[in-house]
Amino acid sequence: MTITAPLERFRNLADLPHAGYESAIIASADELRRLAEWAGVDEVTRLVGHVDIRPQSRTRFLLETEFAADIVQKSVVTLKPLRSTIARSFTRTLQLSPGLQRHADKGGLVTPASADDEAPEEIDRTRYDLAGPLREELLLAIDPYPRAPGETFELPGDDDAPESPFAVLERLRRER
Repeated sequence: MTITAPLERFRNLADLPHAGYESAIIASADELRRLAEWAGVDEVTRLVGHVDIRPQSRTRFLLETEFAADIVQKSVVTLKPLRSTIARSFTRTLQLSPGLQRHADKGGLVTPASADDEAPEEIDRTRYDLAGPLREELLLAIDPYPRAPGETFELPGDDDAPESPFAVLERLRRER
């Protein structure tokens, strides 16, 4: 079974012109619905992005992306719908490492080159989903505990707490 991502925009990086490639990403109504389900939010009402990818060498590429999304989530305090806008821009360096996939296909372990943010992201083929990093950054930007400004969760007061069993025993002992 093949699982498709809720938003995809593939480009063959081997065919990039020297000047680079720019693309607008505007999610359709169906893609917005699938994005909301994938991200675990009530609704994604808008997602627009701009991608600029330029070759730095035959195997290295610079990806610059900016996007804006409008989402609807339930408040964790009141469960009322909250609308929010997420706007981000980011840059990634991609490094083509075709041996990466061959090694994984043979049952070998594939580990990232480095956990360093400055290290390039290794890719195993030139067919690349330009919307992939956008999906990742959107998911990371969504507030996992949304609430309206000024909304706070109040713990129940001590008046609502049941009386301690030891306090009941002490009161009974004194009444005797």
